[in-house]
Amino acid sequence: MTVKNFITVSIAALMLLSCKTNTKENMSTLNLTGEWDKTFPKSELVNHCKVTFHNRYGIELAADMYVPGSFAGAQCGKLPAIAVSGPFGAVKEQSSGLYAQHMAERGFVAIAFDPSFTGESGGEPRRMASPDINTEDFLAAVDFLSNCDLVDPERIGIIGICGFGGMAVNAAALDPRIKATVASTMYDMSKVNVEGYFASEDTPAQRMEKRKALAAQRTEDYKSGTYKRAGGVIDPLPEDAPWFVKDYHAYYKTPRGYHKRSGNSNDGWNVIGCQSFLNQPLLAWAQEIETPVLLIHGEKAHSRYFSEYAFARMTGKNVVGESAKEGNKELLIIPGASHVDLYDDVAGVIPYDKIEGFFKDNLK
Repeated sequence: MTVKNFITVSIAALMLLSCKTNTKENMSTLNLTGEWDKTFPKSELVNHCKVTFHNRYGIELAADMYVPGSFAGAQCGKLPAIAVSGPFGAVKEQSSGLYAQHMAERGFVAIAFDPSFTGESGGEPRRMASPDINTEDFLAAVDFLSNCDLVDPERIGIIGICGFGGMAVNAAALDPRIKATVASTMYDMSKVNVEGYFASEDTPAQRMEKRKALAAQRTEDYKSGTYKRAGGVIDPLPEDAPWFVKDYHAYYKTPRGYHKRSGNSNDGWNVIGCQSFLNQPLLAWAQEIETPVLLIHGEKAHSRYFSEYAFARMTGKNVVGESAKEGNKELLIIPGASHVDLYDDVAGVIPYDKIEGFFKDNLK
């Protein structure tokens, strides 16, 4: 082992000792890969290790932890921290890990975690979703960071990407320990399941048809003993596919963003996996969020209206000199950017400087 590798391993061991990982006997033993299998290169400016923690349902979650390379323990004091997850159907080796690593380069302890039923995290059956449990996953990440000796528990923020942007806003409405929230290229999973895209299925009759179809699928799944899958990004891509489907394909189905554990890169979610979103609205209490929220979306994203809807729901607090931001909420539109452009650095449009400034201003 080289001196450099020894130092890296030693720092990773210190990170693990400094953060209280799960030791409860009733927790599962997760099978975590030891190799760097991310869709982005490892930064030499950060230290990295795997950690686990559990949510209040006893599901063990797997995360990649990134710590600034310049951090020297007690000599530096405790650092602000950020928990990241998303997109919906992705894993921590994709966008969320990239965001977390960038935040660590900028001085934050950052974790990118796989939600319940996804990736390397626990939970059975696989590829399920829940507005409650997936919101809880963010709260569990805050539990973990609040008990990490590297972290100042009064300076914790979260980032939700795509479908986990909606979960992040919901978490911010529920947990005042979250001092600042970023939702990037957000989907409101309740809204899209209830209404369809652009309210194309927004009638009682259409919703009833969805309920009937999901109920029939539950019966069939129980009979067969398996869960039918759907929702992975279509491949091969039809020539007449909508442009946003082509946008997804360019990320999930190519070397740019493909990952073997990602549902979107492979066979999707269970058909009944999103059933509960039909009558559990994520943004029901968004108007009572008192902590700062930054919504980021691409100008050309098909999903832009989700962030605009969330921004309209949040009332914000009156802050002197910040009227253009409407108090504690802000909507940043990236000119020319699509939905997937905010997944990675290919288009060079992710506003890392803005995100860094937002958290440094609000995690003091």
